[in-house]
Amino acid sequence: MVFMRILVLFLWLALIVGCQSTTPEPIAAPKIFTHFEPTYEYTEPPEEQQTKTVSTTAKKVSPTNYVLKKPTQAPDLWQHIANNLNMKVYLNSTLKKRINWYLKQPNYLKIVNKRAAPYLYHIVKKVEKSNMPMELALLPFVESDFRPAARSSEHAVGVWQLVAATAHHFGIKSDKWYDGRQDVLAASDAALRYLRYLHKRFDGDWLLALAAYNSGEGRVQRAINYNKKRGKSTDYFALKLPKETADYVPKLLALSYLVKNPSKGLKRPKLSNRATTSIINIGQQFDFSVIAKLSDINIKTLHQLNPGYLKNQSSPKGPHTLILPIKENALFKNQFFKTNFSTGYKVKRNDTLYSIARQFSMSVHTLKELNNKKSNLIRVGENLQVSRITALPKNLTIDYNISPYLEPPEIIVPTVEINYQIKKGDSLWSISQQYNVPYSDLATWNKLTPSSVLTPGKILTVHIPQQPKPVQAATQENLLLDLQKVLNQPR
Repeated sequence: MVFMRILVLFLWLALIVGCQSTTPEPIAAPKIFTHFEPTYEYTEPPEEQQTKTVSTTAKKVSPTNYVLKKPTQAPDLWQHIANNLNMKVYLNSTLKKRINWYLKQPNYLKIVNKRAAPYLYHIVKKVEKSNMPMELALLPFVESDFRPAARSSEHAVGVWQLVAATAHHFGIKSDKWYDGRQDVLAASDAALRYLRYLHKRFDGDWLLALAAYNSGEGRVQRAINYNKKRGKSTDYFALKLPKETADYVPKLLALSYLVKNPSKGLKRPKLSNRATTSIINIGQQFDFSVIAKLSDINIKTLHQLNPGYLKNQSSPKGPHTLILPIKENALFKNQFFKTNFSTGYKVKRNDTLYSIARQFSMSVHTLKELNNKKSNLIRVGENLQVSRITALPKNLTIDYNISPYLEPPEIIVPTVEINYQIKKGDSLWSISQQYNVPYSDLATWNKLTPSSVLTPGKILTVHIPQQPKPVQAATQENLLLDLQKVLNQPR
């Protein structure tokens, strides 16, 4: 009898549990439901997700559970970026608001792309090499509209908007010669190191890492602790954060969505998926004027490509790295590059492109580009061009005291000293006009003030300018000849 009662009770409990599993309790929908997956797919939210409740089948995946596939290649860089974005986002009103903000400026990407073009390929490669989400390559657009000299009210600088302390901690150098936060590629390395640290700091949650990048890890951690104490979710969108930070991640996700879906209205620019600039370590202090002359690259272009340098020279202590433009491998064919940055090497038995590149501290890609190779095949006895930094001229700087093309020389006008006896009614002004000299100089020569009252009979000293001898006009041709003389001086 007891056994039968226990059996009936067990069946009754099983029936209750079964009924509960078929009628799930509604849960509140997240503002943006996002996680990493092996592939990227933007999806319009199901009807039930557009209301205040969602089905329990829409289970959120932990942000640590994501796989980044090997990047798929495309001939256009922007298509390549779009193909390799990794965040899955369900659209809702918050994200649509940011999307509409971009769509009001349909040419936004085309305009900003002009500033990004020399660097974007390199940044994409850095992100891929670090196995980080491709969305991070778009962060400089969100942070600064890709302006290398951008400065915020919080004293953040550069396309990645790094503050001085963070930049220094992650390896950026700054002094009176150079500010690495304005050096786009150096700042990219520091920013990605910082983001990797934040990703680990917040247990693999990229959204929290991005929030901390924007407003500081301390502020994000305090918001997390606040929610934990109250039994609330610590999801990014559940945190109480400053409005700027709350809008920060949606802005990045909205831009990613529109890059992935150009048919929505944001015009996507065209950019070849290959380097348009080359990074070269000069190896010593250099002067932009000399590099411009030797490489036949406009000095203004050099400064625009290398905004980290604050003067016309690099610091004696470095860095000495330059970004130079290339077009159809023209740099590698340029006599300046061949003379100063490469030398010949004869392939030996058991050599490989990798071993040769490593021997000369260069990448296999650069070695192949330099030798116009499409494959990795080499043969014994073949002559290859390899890097040779030690072949640079001994001095790539200019003595500014003998550089008339950099600063106009000070003109020294010879004078003749005369004595002038003050007459009744004279003033410093009238005497200065008589001899065509500045009345302030006349006062200085005689230790007077411009308002001094003159006493008749006293003697004043006046320096009268002599007629200068004719001099040859400083033409552009003369300046270039002067530069050539400097460069050809014995070393």
